[in-house]
Amino acid sequence: MMKKILALFFCLLFLASAAFAADPIKIGYLANLTGDAATWGTHERDGAILAVEEINAAGGVLGRPLELVVYDVRARAEDAINAARRLVQEDKVVAIGGTNFSGLNIATYPIVAEAKVPQIGSFPTNPAVTVDPATGQARPYAFRICFTDPYQGKVMAEYLFNKLGVKKAAIIRDVGSDYSEGLSEYFVKTFEGLGGTVAANEAFRGGDVDFRAQLTNMKNSGAEAVAMPLLYKEMALIMKQAAELGWKPTFIGGDGYSANMFEIAGDAMVGSYWVYHLSFDDPMLEPLKAKFEKRFGAAPTEVVNTVAAYDIVYWIVDAIKRAGKAEGEAVRDAIEDTKDLKLFHFTLTVDKASHNPLNKPAAILQFKDGSAKFLEMYAPQSEF
Repeated sequence: MMKKILALFFCLLFLASAAFAADPIKIGYLANLTGDAATWGTHERDGAILAVEEINAAGGVLGRPLELVVYDVRARAEDAINAARRLVQEDKVVAIGGTNFSGLNIATYPIVAEAKVPQIGSFPTNPAVTVDPATGQARPYAFRICFTDPYQGKVMAEYLFNKLGVKKAAIIRDVGSDYSEGLSEYFVKTFEGLGGTVAANEAFRGGDVDFRAQLTNMKNSGAEAVAMPLLYKEMALIMKQAAELGWKPTFIGGDGYSANMFEIAGDAMVGSYWVYHLSFDDPMLEPLKAKFEKRFGAAPTEVVNTVAAYDIVYWIVDAIKRAGKAEGEAVRDAIEDTKDLKLFHFTLTVDKASHNPLNKPAAILQFKDGSAKFLEMYAPQSEF
């Protein structure tokens, strides 16, 4: 009798294992793995891999393994569109993570909406990613795990005016970037609303590497500070070239910050301020950093991107569990209904009107002693 029971047990175990291996739940991830944005994209891919491997080691989701399908979108809208189409039509994913660029997520939205597959962006901070500007309504299948450009712009402006006492500032923006233009708009609106003066509003186009003309104009305007709603390469070059011109204003930037900037700008970065999603030196991050180094052989340099992708996967898995089935519409509904979900780096509640995290705090960092150091958490107070 015991032999029959054991035989039945091993038979059932074999069948369960076979079913587990044969029937994965697929989720997609769109990442910039090549080009200037590769430093962020590769860390997001690897953060997502860490999460998927942990989840599968713990038994998967609804008794099934999780399978991650990643495509390189190369920071190009056409690549993002093609990859999103492939994920929903060929790979049959139930949800998508990424990207970290607003313009790319805006471009992919028609694809995911038609397929009824939710997409959670890592750092696409333009409001139009999740809210249709024409209607003011949340886009049903678009979500994000980050705060938005209005939030960043407000924090940058308020911190300069209220905390640092800057009354006259300049701004330099990339006219071809949804991210840059959106953040710029809200910085100017808030700073002027507080009573500050935007003495110079300079612009350039993506790909430019010489900013001396714009810097000269900003210097001559009498600006005490420069707001940089840009990506890391341009910000590093701007600070470096300002130092070469003998000008040392207070620089402040948003989440385009990267630790790799120091390789370009060097000591010209000292004293700069950054509005970011969390603190690099937060002890809370150490366990994930250790896991990352053990798995990939090196410590993460873009730990914020690693954390965001890691948490996006866990958010999707939580939604699948609450939905009770791996289907795009049901998973979307569960994502929207997320409340008080404890993720690795914060507790998430979704604002249903905007599909943004509700009241997510921002970290203020200052660059000194070779890295960005945490100063304080800050939330905007103005109505501008």
